[in-house]
Amino acid sequence: MSEQAKKEVLLKVNHVSKRFTSKGVCVRAVTDVSFEVNKGETIGIVGESGCGKTTLGRCIVRAIEASEGEVLYQTLAGETVDFLKVDKQQMKKIRKEIQMIFQDPYSSLDPRMTVVDIIAEPLKANYPKMPKEERERLVMDIAKKVGLNTTYLKRYPHAFSGGQRQRIGIARALILKPQIIVCDEAVSALDVSIQAQIINLLRDLQREMQLTYIFISHDLSVVEHISDKVGVMYLGKLVEYGETEKLFASPRHPYTEALLSAVPVADPDVQMDRIPLEGEIPNPANPPSGCYFHARCRYCTEKCCTETPEWREVDGRMVACHRADELSLRGFDYSQEA
Repeated sequence: MSEQAKKEVLLKVNHVSKRFTSKGVCVRAVTDVSFEVNKGETIGIVGESGCGKTTLGRCIVRAIEASEGEVLYQTLAGETVDFLKVDKQQMKKIRKEIQMIFQDPYSSLDPRMTVVDIIAEPLKANYPKMPKEERERLVMDIAKKVGLNTTYLKRYPHAFSGGQRQRIGIARALILKPQIIVCDEAVSALDVSIQAQIINLLRDLQREMQLTYIFISHDLSVVEHISDKVGVMYLGKLVEYGETEKLFASPRHPYTEALLSAVPVADPDVQMDRIPLEGEIPNPANPPSGCYFHARCRYCTEKCCTETPEWREVDGRMVACHRADELSLRGFDYSQEA
C-alpha cells in the first residue's frame, strides 16, 4: 500500500449511535462511535457477542438507520457525502460502492435462485438495461476471481460447501466493483482450514482490486492477521482503537488486555496467563454509570464508577480508560496506587 493511499481518508464515522425501543424500553446497541478508514486498509472491529459490532456495520452500510451521527464517505466521483442522510436517488448511486459480506454463507443466499442469478442480481438491480451476454461475462469473470468452478454456476446454493457458499457471497459483493466492503463475521461459520483460504482470498482481492475492508469478528487471531487497525467494542462503545501491532503488543484498556489473554498460542511450552472476566455483561437497556466496564474490571477505582472516561490519545492510539497511562508493556503497573 502506498503512503498516499494510507493518508487518503475514504470513510469517516462520527459519533454514530443506534438505539432500539420496544415496549417503552430503550436499548443502546451502539453509543457515540467514531473512527476513520483510510483507502486500501482493513479496520478490524472486535468484541464479545452482543457488544454492537454487527449493528455498527449495518448502520455504516445503512442496512438499518442510525439514531445519531454521520458517516462521511468519499465517492468514486470525488464527492464527500453523509451516507446516513442522502435521499433514495443518491443512495442508489452510492449503494453499489459500499457492499457487505454476511456471516452465514447459507441463509444469506436465496435457495430458490441459481448461483449465476445470485451473483448477477446486483447487476440486474443497478444496470437493468445491461445485455444478458455482458452480465454473464462479468459473472464468469468474478466467479473465477474468487475461486469458483464456473461449470457449476447453474446449480443451487445447497449443492455447495460452506466455503464455496461464502465465495459466492464474496462474488456477489464484488460484482459491482465497490470501494468498501463490510465483512460481518465473514469466516466465523467456517472450518479453520477454510477460514485461512477465505482470509487469504480477501487479502489477494484487496491488493488486486484496491479494496477497503471493515472486518467485524470476535476471533482476535484472524483480526490480527488481516487488519491494519483494530477497534475494540464493549457494550456498544469503542474502548480502544489503534494500529494492530501496537494494540496487540501493549493494550491500554483492561478489556482489550483480557481479550488478548484469552487468545490461544500454538505452543505447548507457553503458559497462558488468562485474565478471567468476573460478573455479567451490563444490561444495554440500563447501562452502569461511569465506565461501562468498571463492574468487571480488576483495576476499578471510585472514579471509574462515577465518571465516564474521556476518549483520548495514549501511546499512539485512542482509548477510553481513566488508568490507561499506567499501563506498561507487560500490563498495568501494580506499583502505582489507585
